Amino acid sequence: MQHKERRSGPPSIVEVAREAGVSTATAGRVLGGYGQASAAARTKVEDAARRLGYRPNGLARSLIQGSSQTIGVIVPDIGNSFFASAVRAIADAVRTAGYEILLANTGVDAAAEQRAIHVMWEKRVDGLVIAPQSPETADRLRTLVDAGLPLVLLDRPLAALPQVDQVTINNTGCARSAVRHLVRLGHRRIAVISEGAGDFARLRTSATTDGGDERPSVARLLGYLAALRQAGIEPDADLVVHSSYDRGAAERATLRLLSRDRGVTALFCTDNVLVSGAVAALQRSGRTCPDEVSLVGFDDQDWTTLVRPRLTVVRQPKRELGTAAAQLLLDRIDQRRERAEESSPSSTEAGELMVLRGRLVKRESTGPAPEPLVTL
Repeated sequence: MQHKERRSGPPSIVEVAREAGVSTATAGRVLGGYGQASAAARTKVEDAARRLGYRPNGLARSLIQGSSQTIGVIVPDIGNSFFASAVRAIADAVRTAGYEILLANTGVDAAAEQRAIHVMWEKRVDGLVIAPQSPETADRLRTLVDAGLPLVLLDRPLAALPQVDQVTINNTGCARSAVRHLVRLGHRRIAVISEGAGDFARLRTSATTDGGDERPSVARLLGYLAALRQAGIEPDADLVVHSSYDRGAAERATLRLLSRDRGVTALFCTDNVLVSGAVAALQRSGRTCPDEVSLVGFDDQDWTTLVRPRLTVVRQPKRELGTAAAQLLLDRIDQRRERAEESSPSSTEAGELMVLRGRLVKRESTGPAPEPLVTL
């Protein structure tokens, strides 16, 4: 009695062909979904594949068909509700179109971002949505851009890649509205807690007014400065406080500010991580909000209505950003496929800039400036 040798690992396409009694090429056409095969051969191959438990190699199929039916998504912090909401919206939109997502979280680490981009390229994703970490991300994306891979920048622009599409919000305008709200309440000593504080000297003398080419933290700092100037208030470098993208760092930076400057009556934080640190600092400082210090944050999260007082914030259209980025990418993928079928050259036109609108949500963390500190 003969015994068939059992091999370790999944069955190969050669084994399926042998089991079905057809050539490897015929088995490849049936299982790969390309080329022609007779109905009888197709039935034999499919039956053999089921008996052997064969599963197709997705990467090999993508090489043959020119599509992996996957979209890459790279973000710096999936634990941040802003990115979590945007990614969920991207996934919902691309799945409706028959794609799945391959997600990478870089943890604000340049090497991790480089590896993620490399993996997306190796996996042959059909397109990529990325929230860049810094201007240096442009160099990491250059190979993908030159190869014509459809890309969409989420939330953060890259001036060095004008040919790439981007979806963002009106960061400068939103920040201007937030600070203008504080000014109208009588505040004059308004501090800002920002990752982009190191750009203060440049922005102070810059003729730029819209911040469209700046990363979000810097664009929001520009809006802060614009609101002060419009109110006739000279920006004070001592009120521009730097904090890294970390709750603890923001708490320490805010505490130092409040301890050295009792004249500060309002705080504006340029993102949701920094405002959480500022809330903790205010609680530890013993200064009441909003009676002594008003506070405005950026990005509306569930916790902002659970603390007391509830926070005044700039609300970003997070899901809308993700949906818009996904739809823009899907459109580019379709255009690329059409050009390939028509043997047309790749497009060299400038990328599309889509700017969505955020809005200020006024709650109880902002109030009139304390009377003794008002200077008109």
